[in-house]
Amino acid sequence: MIITKTRLLPYQEEAVEKLSKLKVGALFMDMGTGKTRTAIELIKTRLNGGKVDSVLWLHPFSIRSDLEANIKTHSDLIESGKLTMCGIETLSSSVRENLRLLDLVENQKVFLIVDESSLIKNPYALRSKNILRLATKCKYKLILNGTPVTRNEADLFNQFYLLDWRILGYRSYWSFAANHVVCDEKNPERILAIKNTEYLAERIAPYTYECKKEDILKLPSKQYHEVGFYMEEWQLNNYDYVIEELMGQIDEFRPETIYQFFSALQAVISGFHITVKYRNKKPYTIAEYSFENPRDNPRIDCLWYELDKDEKYIIFCNYVKEIEEVATMLNQEKPGSAVMFHGEMREKQRTAALEAFVGKADYFVAHKRCGSYGLNLQFCRNVIYMSHDWDWGTREQSESRVHRIGQNRDVVITDILCNGSLDLKISNCLYKKANLADSFKDELKDKNAMIKFVKGECCEEIPSKKRV
Repeated sequence: MIITKTRLLPYQEEAVEKLSKLKVGALFMDMGTGKTRTAIELIKTRLNGGKVDSVLWLHPFSIRSDLEANIKTHSDLIESGKLTMCGIETLSSSVRENLRLLDLVENQKVFLIVDESSLIKNPYALRSKNILRLATKCKYKLILNGTPVTRNEADLFNQFYLLDWRILGYRSYWSFAANHVVCDEKNPERILAIKNTEYLAERIAPYTYECKKEDILKLPSKQYHEVGFYMEEWQLNNYDYVIEELMGQIDEFRPETIYQFFSALQAVISGFHITVKYRNKKPYTIAEYSFENPRDNPRIDCLWYELDKDEKYIIFCNYVKEIEEVATMLNQEKPGSAVMFHGEMREKQRTAALEAFVGKADYFVAHKRCGSYGLNLQFCRNVIYMSHDWDWGTREQSESRVHRIGQNRDVVITDILCNGSLDLKISNCLYKKANLADSFKDELKDKNAMIKFVKGECCEEIPSKKRV
């Protein structure tokens, strides 16, 4: 008998009322609205009613400790011994774990929960195929997500196919695409538009409970602020060198060439010196971090002047080296004030870092992809994006770590942007929820337009603070 420890909010009761009548369903609830608590209530209904014997909860590996704490806050599900948890990423690599879970779903009546289901939106990814194999053995299934669509409505196909192919009515992605996806004739991998969206909305509506944060919660506002900096002279030269070396290698039919180009430029902006080498006439890059003292890096120096020493901050970075440099600088000023959180750390280390930040530490310096899922950090109101990528989905997820139930102060979000660089275009694309690569492809026929794009020459410069 599963016992819950907290009460449902009215909108959570609505979700339970709707989905408890179904064997499969989707909770598309904005981050911070309590979808974990809602899922627990549905689990309790099925377990206590004898519909299932146990629960398999698949989740992003990075949220494991926080998710466990959340489940313990609301119920005795973990103590009951009826819950199995597994990182979604593990199912891409561990044969042993796949076999263990397959044995579980074949020998018990299992309620399958897929948390942050947008991670399985690619039907051809190995983890998606392995999870689908498990799902076929489970009658009761639930997907959870705050941002189920991060690119376009095609993201929905595999999430609902996992629940039951009959929901959308297509047995394969190809049949789905034939009716809904408009592709570029020259580059079939590029999706231009999604058609017949009314049909998709109508088909998923009976199986979905959706709620938006702004409709149900009275949260404090989010205040956005941008601060700019300029590269050192060697960085400007290296930036131009990368443009000259890699721009001619770009092939719009091979998206990886565009991302290689962007990634190299972003590395320069963040303090890495890039050298382009060739193997079998194909380019590859070597990155070497080039600042001995953290404050010599203009990006980190810019960060320093944005910090109010009486406040806590979450600082998101793209690179582990950036995380290490920022933490070093902050801990030199005040030992123990900064903790690191990234994918190369063990789970126990990340748990200890999170506990320290909840306690006395002032700065949580994290990789955005690692720190954007599942963490409850609403005791902090300041978020700084040291460096950026073009994934709007993880950006929204990361902002919601602080802008959620329990936040009682205005949230201040600061972007540190490099003037005269790709940073400005990334910022514009995130604001418009647009795809950076698709925007860049529009400029491919004109070399001068391409250079203006990656140098942000069509964007307004961001005010910068001079070094002291």
